[in-house]
Amino acid sequence: MQRIANLLAIQDGQVLLLQKPRRGWYVAPGGKMESGESIYEAALREFHEETNVKPKNIHLKGVYTMVIKDGEEKVDEWMLFTFVAHGVEGEPFKQTREGVLEWHPLESLHELPMAEGDRRNLLFAALKEGIQYGTFEYTKDFVLLNEKIQTSSELK
Repeated sequence: MQRIANLLAIQDGQVLLLQKPRRGWYVAPGGKMESGESIYEAALREFHEETNVKPKNIHLKGVYTMVIKDGEEKVDEWMLFTFVAHGVEGEPFKQTREGVLEWHPLESLHELPMAEGDRRNLLFAALKEGIQYGTFEYTKDFVLLNEKIQTSSELK
């Protein structure tokens, strides 16, 4: 099973998002974990490679199973680890081979084109306390079929 780590950077009420060329959808910068890499290391490495900036105050916000189905048949599955950072150091790229990087108002997460599971996990990462866990099932065209979500917060 493939493991993916992404990171949503928040600064001055804005989020740094990558617009992918294939569908024009927005995502948090991230990508595939390398062998022997922790989820934290992967999120930092992928974020820096795709943005050219260093994230600050990083926290794990979500652990998800993503399932792609063709009818009742499961055709793909991967784990997604979502982190949030509050602040960045440096100047982000404008564009990379992965797409166009742009700062957007935090509220735009409600309306920008993206996979619905991504919208739910990024809104949680940006606005809620605790950690979210879930499973998202999609068609091959990324139409959301089903979701199961749980959250937890540490008692203080």
